[in-house]
Amino acid sequence: MPLLIDFKSGDKLIINGSVLENIGGNTKILVHNKSAILREKEVLSQEDARTPASRVYFELQGAYILVDPEERNNCLKRFDQRLNEFIAACPNAMDIALKVRTHVEEDRVYKGLKEAQNLIKYESKVLHEFSEQLKSFLAENELDDTPLAQHDAESSSPPTEGESA
Repeated sequence: MPLLIDFKSGDKLIINGSVLENIGGNTKILVHNKSAILREKEVLSQEDARTPASRVYFELQGAYILVDPEERNNCLKRFDQRLNEFIAACPNAMDIALKVRTHVEEDRVYKGLKEAQNLIKYESKVLHEFSEQLKSFLAENELDDTPLAQHDAESSSPPTEGESA
């Protein structure tokens, strides 16, 4: 079944490793055969792959769009390594990670990419919750304005004459 893509002015697409840019008006593209296609909004740059889940996505993206079999296999090896690292750091996301891996093992890499977006969302949620808990903890355990090292020195100094211990 052909795939119809709305290709807006200024948008970019990657099709089978080639970057296409629409420099005219809005248009539609009809793709009749199996192709590796990513829209600009689905592409993650290497600079933006800063978290464990985004690194999983980035390597999988490379495996999806690269045509050279050796480059593709290298991306798949790095994807597997990154996914294992993510699972080790965030075992609660195992269900999502296994869905990603299953899609990839069944050569449905695009579906794996879509599922990897859920890893990124989950990771973002966990990091946000941790940030909120940390803020709350810091607020509840706030010290006075005395620098911590000075505060510790004052509280641990031996009593002087006339002071009781």
